[in-house]
Amino acid sequence: MTRRRSGVGPVLATWTTLALCCALPSAASAEALPEALAKAYQTNPQLNAERARQRATDENVPQALAGYRPQIVASLSAGLQSVRNLLPDNTIQTANLKPWVIGVTVTQTLFNGFRTANNVRAAELQVQSGREALRNVGQGVLLDAVTAYTNVLANQSLVEAQRSNVAFLRETLSVTQRRLNAGDVTPTDSAQAEARLNRGLSDLNAAEVALAISQATYAQVIGNSPSQLRPAEVVDRYLPRSREDALTMAIRQHPAVMAAGFDVDVASTNIRVAEGALLPSATIQGSASKSRNNDPTLGTFAEDQASIVGNVTVPIYDGGQAAAQTRQAKEITAQSRLVLDQVRNQARTAAVSAWVANEGAKIAVSASESEVKAATVALQGVQREAAGGQRTTVDVLNSQADLIQAKARLIGALRDRVIASYTLLSAVGHLDVKTLSLNTPDYLPEVHYQQVRDAWHGLRTPSGQ
Repeated sequence: MTRRRSGVGPVLATWTTLALCCALPSAASAEALPEALAKAYQTNPQLNAERARQRATDENVPQALAGYRPQIVASLSAGLQSVRNLLPDNTIQTANLKPWVIGVTVTQTLFNGFRTANNVRAAELQVQSGREALRNVGQGVLLDAVTAYTNVLANQSLVEAQRSNVAFLRETLSVTQRRLNAGDVTPTDSAQAEARLNRGLSDLNAAEVALAISQATYAQVIGNSPSQLRPAEVVDRYLPRSREDALTMAIRQHPAVMAAGFDVDVASTNIRVAEGALLPSATIQGSASKSRNNDPTLGTFAEDQASIVGNVTVPIYDGGQAAAQTRQAKEITAQSRLVLDQVRNQARTAAVSAWVANEGAKIAVSASESEVKAATVALQGVQREAAGGQRTTVDVLNSQADLIQAKARLIGALRDRVIASYTLLSAVGHLDVKTLSLNTPDYLPEVHYQQVRDAWHGLRTPSGQ
């Protein structure tokens, strides 16, 4: 006995039968799922907003590195001063003065309790966490795109099935009325056929409404209205081979878990940043200035100064602020570790749920295909028996209703099968451009990071903004 395979072939064959039963305008106008995913990856506003957030996070590193660099301040003061002096001999001296001072000060931090080094480390870890968060958002957008694509495909198939059902019911009503006129059936048969036709029209309207909604969602997620869609493929070839493999991959490789792990490292580093406020700090400051003053009562009219001053400060008591900040950082670290445990549990649950749903979807497709075949044979038999007077009109209508319901379940099972495979791929952290080999450049956040990490100046972003 040959075992039935539930791989890509049967799913595509059934999609082809159900989803492409309407006429194709041209092969070139059809859009495949990988093409839709590539468009969503390039244009989705949610994903692009997350990329912008990550670029902003990259700027935390040069901000932290600024602590290693000198701070240079230039100053200029000038004004108009009116002076009225009373001299010892009771004479009065007046003058209008124009004093001015120009100077420059350079301050270099030599030691600040390792806060600069720890701030740089925390900023780099925030970048790593942000990249994983970006990857997680990318997975969500791609999964939303798969869902939107398959919903449109399924609803198109359902609309076509309901239209076929309405056509069948119209023909049945027409035949029943002819037989009623001939005296072969009763008015009850005609009323039953008419009622089923109205139900079919209502079901067709509901299917058309669902299709319109799914098309709007498609445009929102992918960026353009759907045209003619091709059958959607499952991604079983990229999935783990067992539930245990899925659990291991989810716990170790899911971006949400990895981001939470980096958040723990950030929180731990912030403890050392807070403790740095309790350590001494040392700076060196160099300054130069030139001043002019034409007050005749002063001994000098000009002054030039230059100095280099070292400064060491040792905190003794700050009212408990640094201690409170240290305790706070420790509690945040404990919270981050608990969040990491929670995210791991969520990833584990999601992986198990996705695995079970994917396996169940395979069975549902196989059972629905068998149901449609059996319901088709049953309808044909009932029609022949009704023509011979062995079945009533309501038997034909019931058999047709069973077939339409079976087709609807098959359409839903095919949709769920595709979504379940992509959901499992997302649950193990591999729903990305590289794994799917999409025809679009992969967004590399490290490119922007390297562009701005060692930037000492400049207001424009690497993109020219």
